[in-house]
Amino acid sequence: MDICDINADGELQRQIEMEVRMQEGASRLLAACSQRDQALEASKSLLTCNARLLALLGQLQRMRESQVLQRMGHRSSDAKDTLPCTGKLAISGLRIPLMWKDSEYFKNKGELHQCALFCLLQCGKDIRDTNLAVVDRTLTDICFEDTVLFTEVEPGFQLRVELYSSPMADDASSGARRLSLLGSTLGGQSGRRIRAAFDAATACGSGSGVGGGERAEDQAPALAPPPVTLGPRFHLLGHTTLTMDHVQDSFKTHDLSLTATEDSPFWLPLYGSMCCRLVAQPACMTRPVVMGRLRVKSTADAAGWEDIYGVLRGPTLLCYQCEKDMQSDELPLLVIPVNKNTIVSVSEVLPAPTLLISTKCHGENIAYTVAPPTPQDTQRWLVLCQQQLHDLNCWQRCCTNLMKIEEPAPRKASATRQGSLYHEMVTPSAGEGHVVQDLSAEITELLVSYYQES
Repeated sequence: MDICDINADGELQRQIEMEVRMQEGASRLLAACSQRDQALEASKSLLTCNARLLALLGQLQRMRESQVLQRMGHRSSDAKDTLPCTGKLAISGLRIPLMWKDSEYFKNKGELHQCALFCLLQCGKDIRDTNLAVVDRTLTDICFEDTVLFTEVEPGFQLRVELYSSPMADDASSGARRLSLLGSTLGGQSGRRIRAAFDAATACGSGSGVGGGERAEDQAPALAPPPVTLGPRFHLLGHTTLTMDHVQDSFKTHDLSLTATEDSPFWLPLYGSMCCRLVAQPACMTRPVVMGRLRVKSTADAAGWEDIYGVLRGPTLLCYQCEKDMQSDELPLLVIPVNKNTIVSVSEVLPAPTLLISTKCHGENIAYTVAPPTPQDTQRWLVLCQQQLHDLNCWQRCCTNLMKIEEPAPRKASATRQGSLYHEMVTPSAGEGHVVQDLSAEITELLVSYYQES
């Protein structure tokens, strides 16, 4: 195991330890809540924490399997000669239409059915959630205004969107009954704590969670069902999975798979579709790949060489008169297309090798000869140009134009997280003398036993 694997393994275990402690804190908070709104927020936090824990466990398992294969002399299936660049992925403007009966919506008859809902979104090991929304028959759409942003996303991403619902009826258990469980929630040694955390994480909500539609090798192992949890519980109402084919710089409708029936207390009359804006920004479109002084001439132009300052960014090689023009956003003198029809090669012509860029523009084949200052620069430009072509090919439609991503607005502080109870349970202060034990060895031991049993 090399130093990079050791660092990645240690970071994953630290994240798992943190999620275990967060899960314990959310469980204690849920047991202590006496207000419905606070209990809903605590239950949502617990479900999100469970999903993150399972995603981290799945990643740790795949990392360990890859390390075993490498020790046996096998090459990892994920290993590639040329890896594409990563990018940002943002989903915003989530709208889920409802289909109420005429007697419920127009005539306002029948019992007022209210549910609290939120969306859980997973892309790889990264999991985000939206704010809670309360829905009843007075609304025709479930709206989530959040902009959810993922970073370091690969072009082959799968973004799973899950809609969770909890009925707004008063919980049968009283605050005093929840508080009676407060002292026993974190009892026992750390091994039992982690085992209980793993067990609880595998059956968050109604037993269907993030990753239900993913490949078998991406799923965490199935563990035992958790003990009964008092307070509100969120149940999976519908889900969908979005990929590169769904990226579009405008709002688009997607199919939503429904998982609940009308007799369920958390049910809502979903139309079976979801509208959102899903955009991506590959790194090859947002940053210059390589830049520097060049000499350029067109093979069809007999005028000779021209000294320029070249910048390779996105699907173009921008040619400025000088670096100052580039920094002041002046228009380039020449724009050379770099796209799926472009071929970059080395022309071994004395006295020094040059680059030959052949491409197609407006249906015509054009070619440019590009001469960097030194042979070393020529080789560097060749490698980076070929990497750029590979990135553009992998990200496809995301590289036609740069899509705009609005940075997520800061979330308003939730009422459940403003009191001292939450911070006392989830993030105990060092001054209280509470020392968090190192759980890495026990996590490893539990993982091995779980995987062997499953």
